[in-house]
Amino acid sequence: MFITPAFAQGAASASDFLSFQSPIWMVIMVVGIMYFLVFRPQQQKVKQHQAMVKALRRGDTVVTNGGLVAKVTKVVDDDQIEVEISDGVRVRQMRSMVTEVRAKGEPAKDDSAA
Repeated sequence: MFITPAFAQGAASASDFLSFQSPIWMVIMVVGIMYFLVFRPQQQKVKQHQAMVKALRRGDTVVTNGGLVAKVTKVVDDDQIEVEISDGVRVRQMRSMVTEVRAKGEPAKDDSAA
């Protein structure tokens, strides 16, 4: 009267494992969503950065990771460039440390004017 009959659970079959309610499908769906929302856009961003860095040439105005705006004066090799950060002050910079390439004569973005 106070105890309900217990129903024994049947053994899991292969069809139960492959059913849509199986936890394995949830894991597959989460991994798929993570791939399309996180990993794939990050890979595309890395490819765009590599293409931008390979296309650096003399005369380009660049912004470094440290926030310096400099002008490329010489392409040393595949890994380094020489930039001029002030009149007569030239330093070597790793290409991978360039975050943005600005077109020649492009004004700085001024948010206070809006």
